[in-house]
Amino acid sequence: MSLKPWKEIARPHKDVLEGTFKQSEFAADISQVAGGTAPEEYQDAEKFFARTYITEGMRLLLISVAQRLAGKGGDPVIQLQTAFGGGKTHTMLAVYHLAARQTATDKLMGVPPILDEAGIHELPQARVAVIDGIKLSPSQATPRDGRRVNTLWGELAWQLLGEAGYERVAQSDESGVSPGKEVLRQLLEQAAPCVILIDELLAFIRQLAPGKSYLAGTYDSNLSFIQGLTEALKAVPNAILLASLPESELEVGGTQGQQVLSALEKYFARVESVWKPVATEEAFEIVRRRLFDCSGTRAEVEGISRQFSDFYRQHATKFPVETQSNEYFERLCRSYPIHPEIFDRLYEDWSTLEKFQRTRGVLQYMAIVIHRLWLSENRDALIMPGSLPLEDSTVRHKSIHYLPQGWEPVIEREVDGPRSTALDLDREKTLFGSVQAARRTARTLFLGSAPSSNAQNVRGIQQERLLLGTVQPGQSIGIFEDALKHLRDRLHYLYGEQDRFWFDTKPNLRREMESRKQRIQNQDVLISLLKDRIQRLMGRSHHFAGIHVFTPSGDVPDDYGIGPRLVILPTQAGYSRTERHEAGKVAEEILRQRGDQPRQKQNRLIFLAPDADVVSRLKEQGRIYLAWRSIVEDIENGTLNQDLAHLRQAKQNRDAAEAALTQMIREAYKWLMAPLEEFERGKPVLKWEVVQIATTTKNLVDTIEQRLREEEWVIFEWSPIFLRNVLGQWYFKEGVTDVSALKVWQDCCHYLYLPRLLNDQVFKDALNQGLASEDYFGHAAGREGDRYLGFVFARNHGASIDTESLLIEREAARAYRDRLEAEKRADEQINKPVEPVPDTTGGPTGEGKTGSGSGTSGGGVTEVPPPVPGNTTPSATVKKQFYGTVDLDPIRAKMDFATLVDEIVEKFTLCSGVKVKISVEIEAQAPEGFDEKLQRDIRENCNVMKFKGAEFEQ
Repeated sequence: MSLKPWKEIARPHKDVLEGTFKQSEFAADISQVAGGTAPEEYQDAEKFFARTYITEGMRLLLISVAQRLAGKGGDPVIQLQTAFGGGKTHTMLAVYHLAARQTATDKLMGVPPILDEAGIHELPQARVAVIDGIKLSPSQATPRDGRRVNTLWGELAWQLLGEAGYERVAQSDESGVSPGKEVLRQLLEQAAPCVILIDELLAFIRQLAPGKSYLAGTYDSNLSFIQGLTEALKAVPNAILLASLPESELEVGGTQGQQVLSALEKYFARVESVWKPVATEEAFEIVRRRLFDCSGTRAEVEGISRQFSDFYRQHATKFPVETQSNEYFERLCRSYPIHPEIFDRLYEDWSTLEKFQRTRGVLQYMAIVIHRLWLSENRDALIMPGSLPLEDSTVRHKSIHYLPQGWEPVIEREVDGPRSTALDLDREKTLFGSVQAARRTARTLFLGSAPSSNAQNVRGIQQERLLLGTVQPGQSIGIFEDALKHLRDRLHYLYGEQDRFWFDTKPNLRREMESRKQRIQNQDVLISLLKDRIQRLMGRSHHFAGIHVFTPSGDVPDDYGIGPRLVILPTQAGYSRTERHEAGKVAEEILRQRGDQPRQKQNRLIFLAPDADVVSRLKEQGRIYLAWRSIVEDIENGTLNQDLAHLRQAKQNRDAAEAALTQMIREAYKWLMAPLEEFERGKPVLKWEVVQIATTTKNLVDTIEQRLREEEWVIFEWSPIFLRNVLGQWYFKEGVTDVSALKVWQDCCHYLYLPRLLNDQVFKDALNQGLASEDYFGHAAGREGDRYLGFVFARNHGASIDTESLLIEREAARAYRDRLEAEKRADEQINKPVEPVPDTTGGPTGEGKTGSGSGTSGGGVTEVPPPVPGNTTPSATVKKQFYGTVDLDPIRAKMDFATLVDEIVEKFTLCSGVKVKISVEIEAQAPEGFDEKLQRDIRENCNVMKFKGAEFEQ
């Protein structure tokens, strides 16, 4: 079944629909009814009962009244005492119409079942006396057909029996002295069956000052009358008294009123039957009958209510426990089209306000709300707390009428209206605006928290009740939860503690925070905070040689290190996949330069960049935290005068802002960047590999290291086959068969086109694994002349990677090994003992002869080691001077020159006593000639750099 709007199912009464009702008509006046001047809905018995829901308390009371009038028992005295607007006068009107019998009882809706329950087939018509304590005056007589009635007992006698009845008490009325119980009994017997309705009795008697005499008698004489009347009623079986007494201090009225109430309660307590007031559940039907002509068919009502009930059960953890029971489904049906939460808040919270009149107040308030919602084409499935049109001036004024001063700006600025923050949020965020999430949440907050006071131990409304008052089936709960977070961050009159929230007329510290936040213009303070928080978040690393947060290029070490270095880029270097970003530019500057010098070990750097779209929010959150931190500090040291409640709030906001800052850092710093070079047309071109890391894991550094391992941007374990491939691709070319092992490792740290190894141990492990097989390469500890020292091939060996160690190409190593083995065999053959041979010449053996292996005395063989493949024997002449010339590619001259310094110049400068001189010769040719601007720029730069000579020629 579709979720139809309430206005397509229910229809308000005409006066509510058209807005023609008068608020005063909701306040029934029993004197007007008795005088025949009341509005038709109260004056006409049939219409009155048609709009009246007979509550449990009213049902029991009407049964007692009917039984009493029929002489079948019942209570002689019934006291009606509830809070202001609790339904006392409405109950008296029901008794009046039942007793007066101006309309047949079978035409009074709900009355026939009551009479059946009372066991009465024919209810006698009774005399009714109505005494209104507000209407009568102790100092003024009431004119009655030429007579002047002064007292309550005179008024009672006249209304019951007219002039004849008055004659019975005329003397007492004139003297102001209460008639005796016997006189009253006789009066009641003659008038029986009769009903006495006394409304606002306390309002009359409290005007009588003790010790003073009035036309209406004295204070004591009036109390004596009440005492005598209640006693007389017990003796007359078909006479009954209903008297209303107030419950709230507002109605009691001061010390005198409290004294009178205590006295009246004492006298009534002897004979009274306490009336059961209207329950909240019964108020549903009372309000619905009075405001709605039709609330829809049972099937329609149950269909809508079932969807709400199922929605609450489907998301049980988000809503109050009570919504999970079938009883709540019944409540939804009974209160339709008004959500039960509105009744709960009005009856439980707003009824505690002295001005709010329970059922009467609810009727007045909801009549205005329904009228405005009808005109505004409201499409909600139920009228909910979030539906209240507080932007309407009439509804807003009625809402704050019951509240202390100061609520007008709260509603206008924050809750609802054209200038409210809630409306701004709905406009800013499409998701909010589509369901009015911010405004509905703020309205629900207002209804649920405005009646609370500072004296309450627990203030505000829980989040689950906020959702109950705002979300409808089919809507996303998360949108409203998010709206609450945004409201809490931006509203100046909203307070929150744990999961409870409330509005107050006193602004919270948010305005102070906003002011301080705007004053935080010192970029250094903010950057220092972010740097500190990022460093804390990073913690210790197991593999990085260093983590450098917002570090200038000159302070990032250029070394081989125990691992790569992670560089955290500053906030201005944001990364974006879709737009041009600064991350690559800033990272390249750090990658290529160390301060003013070229960076050598470029392949040791990894970068972490912030998201360009999140940076502004990150900075904003940093300012918010700094503002709250300063507020807490100022309150604690007395600079800012605030109470303990505000200090607690400030600390909570500071801690929340700190937690939000930490989360925002994780959300911002999520782009991991690794540099690499690819060769295009024979030249290396810088590229960036970028991946996004998870922002929800606990340990950021571990997450980064794990991602580097997964992407193979850092090699933690290296197979010897990959080392062999690197050697074959970059080193063993053009007849070269060996290379320095240290150079290969260092090149892996220098050049971005080579693998990025975690550390030298990874290189050593791959080297040693490869030496155990003859499939990869050989190794030598060094070389002397044409001989490899410490040659290793195809056997386990703990090889080193010092300055002398060499890696040997596989085939060359295999050939060298074979030659060594052949020489070994030859050597063994030469040194083998020789059997004596007879001397056929007759001379000494071997003397004067040269054997086949001669060359040494004693028949030995001179060992001639095999030449090292691809190398020549160095000359023994001492060299004292070196001169070298090299052509550099102008495109990558900066990097090549850095390599030249590292590989050539540094080897000379590290030797003691060696003097090094470097000259740079630059030659540039332009077939079409150089323009004047370029020539001028070149000359100026050459002068600055102190060139010995720099000229342009034709």
